Amino acid sequence: MVVAVSIGAVDIPVGDVWGVLLHHVTGRGAAGDPALDQIVWTFRAPRVALAAVVGAGLAVAGAVLQTLVSNPLADPVVLGFSYGASLGAVLVITLGGVALGGLGGIGVSGAAFAGALAAGALVFALGQRRGRLAPTRLVLAGVAVGYVLLSVTSFVQLLATPTELRTVMFWMLGSVAGAQWSQLPGVTVVVLASTVLLTLFGRRLNALLAGDESATALGVDVNRLRAVLLVISALLTGTVMAVAGGIGFVGLMIPHLVRLTIGADHRRLLPLTALLGAVYLVVVDLLSRTLSRPDELPLGILTALLGAPFFLWLLRRNKALDTV
Repeated sequence: MVVAVSIGAVDIPVGDVWGVLLHHVTGRGAAGDPALDQIVWTFRAPRVALAAVVGAGLAVAGAVLQTLVSNPLADPVVLGFSYGASLGAVLVITLGGVALGGLGGIGVSGAAFAGALAAGALVFALGQRRGRLAPTRLVLAGVAVGYVLLSVTSFVQLLATPTELRTVMFWMLGSVAGAQWSQLPGVTVVVLASTVLLTLFGRRLNALLAGDESATALGVDVNRLRAVLLVISALLTGTVMAVAGGIGFVGLMIPHLVRLTIGADHRRLLPLTALLGAVYLVVVDLLSRTLSRPDELPLGILTALLGAPFFLWLLRRNKALDTV
């Protein structure tokens, strides 16, 4: 992360970065050059930290959703959470508080969070059959809800002015360029607490991975566990998208890469998925601000370029999908 902070439109020696960070965190050392201090502490350090937290949150959400619906292709996009967040954000950007009856006062981040939770609640309701959550129905409900929300979002975009439309597109493609230290405590607490809680559910997640009948035989209340996992996943997705916009494929790629390395035991899978997701998005953010200096690329473009080939490889690798 220190190396990522040191690289940008103006490259800064790693030693100087350490000096600035050490001065602000511990109070030791000299303040140094004010311009250097501002670049490192005000702009780059919170950006790198936010990218790490967002990457961890998206990766953990993807890992849980894949177990929840017993589908290796599941992620927050497939289950409609991302589209809910996008619709909430776009409504506030384009229509504001007038059209939303004052709801615009919650801001883009708050609306994205509310949109993801609302989408999760709708998928949860539609994914039930006779009072029990069914994995296949959850996926189908997520896809259907996602398409409806996407169509509404597209319609709202048609009403937007060119300035609003540029803001909408930048948000939907994802970015941590505007990261501030004040954004980090809330999202960090949610991601960290969710990851710890889900890791504590590791044995039950392992049982769920073996099938509903096996999980029930081991004493797991499958329906209640799925409901809890759905709520936590929606909370994670809504929280990170609220501060970083729409970023796809992280929740799809990272859990699979970790499983290929250490296996599917969720007690190890979830912490390492969070760690690799954090590193991955820090690297992607570094690429986004260095590949076409001085301009920046939205994160969603790069994650799609890297994630789409992985998705196709996963389709070809998973022979079980051929029987669906």
